[in-house]
Amino acid sequence: MNKDLFIRRRRGVMQLMGDGIAIIPTNNEQHRNGDAYFRFRPDSDFHYLTNFNEPEAVAVLIPNREEGEYILFCRDRDPLREQWDGKRVGVENAVKEYDADEAYSIDQLEEVLPKLLENKSKVFTLTGRHPDFDMSIIEWINEIKSRARSGVHAPTETADLAYILHELRLIKLSDEIKVMRKAAKLSALAHKNAMQASKPGMWEYEFQAVIESTFLAGGSPAPAYNSIVASGANACILHYIENNQQTNDGDLMLIDAGAEMDCYASDITRTFPINGKFNPAQRALYELVLKAQLAAIEQVKPGKLWTDYHDAAVDVLVEGLVELGLIKETKEESLKSKSYTRFYMHRTGHWLGMDVHDVGDYKVEDEWRVLEPGMALTVEPGLYIPADDDIEPRWHLIGIRIEDDVVVTKDGNEVLSSGVPKDPDEIERLMQEAA
Repeated sequence: MNKDLFIRRRRGVMQLMGDGIAIIPTNNEQHRNGDAYFRFRPDSDFHYLTNFNEPEAVAVLIPNREEGEYILFCRDRDPLREQWDGKRVGVENAVKEYDADEAYSIDQLEEVLPKLLENKSKVFTLTGRHPDFDMSIIEWINEIKSRARSGVHAPTETADLAYILHELRLIKLSDEIKVMRKAAKLSALAHKNAMQASKPGMWEYEFQAVIESTFLAGGSPAPAYNSIVASGANACILHYIENNQQTNDGDLMLIDAGAEMDCYASDITRTFPINGKFNPAQRALYELVLKAQLAAIEQVKPGKLWTDYHDAAVDVLVEGLVELGLIKETKEESLKSKSYTRFYMHRTGHWLGMDVHDVGDYKVEDEWRVLEPGMALTVEPGLYIPADDDIEPRWHLIGIRIEDDVVVTKDGNEVLSSGVPKDPDEIERLMQEAA
């Protein structure tokens, strides 16, 4: 992304801070086993403000500081460690390449940061995100308090920077939407590849390999979350990630998977017949979920409430379930009693951005949030039919979800993930082309 974007973000945060200091650490490397670590991914809030992708780093923002408002602590260059683990940015390049006004070695943190805290009225942190670091800040503040007779004073107030930062992150700018569009396009290609590779008898992890190899080939360093590759009855498990079962002729495959690009997530779900042809029961339920999803997407526009698109999806699903005989009550009775949650038990979407379940309040002053241009969200209704005695066997253990990534625009919405088909006839044609 353009370097100016990160400068604007830091300025935007500092304009809302008043007289204070913000301290933002990134994630630590996570130990896997032995001397191996999981692939590093920076803290989203830290990356949002810095574009810095190394561990052991801390950003400090001090509005109106004459010597410089943005200070970055990072690892020193180390030829020996770089021989083993790859190049480091280093202190000098942190200023040159990442626009820090000042940069220090992370080894100087305990020496320099307490001095920056002196005579500041308020400290902004990501409260509770990094407990050990929170304790260090408390210790530094207490150390300053102990020197009160020398004429310095310690901060008297702490605040959660997330309150400011997450409101800014909720509204995506054009540069961010471009990246999300790119991630969704790649994810759509991966889903199409999985559909066209599908054959009864394949293992779920083979579908996962098709999906995730497409991500890598397209420049995504990793999936945005653990890929869900659920065949047959496994599709009724909402967060199924074992992905280790062999597929059966006649079953459906539900894949919920998205690529991450430049720390921005995509999140797409498609459900398709493993043998390339929906049976009548599968098609009836699939068309109902699709109808609900399209009705929900119509409600994603400026001025609508966060709940409106969920309510639209539920209304369509309940009406359809009554018509199919899966709900024995009337539509009005089921909506009131919520008996439909036997088949549809989750919300119709969530915010989407740097985190797959992105930041941002869903209520403001106890009222549901009004949608605004730049908000990005998922639209993902589904149906999950249990194998209960009072349900006709033809419906048993069918799980269907259809999910797209949608951005609110000034005139309505843009479906970022439209590159992968969801009409059942289009899915069948796509799969038959590869047969």
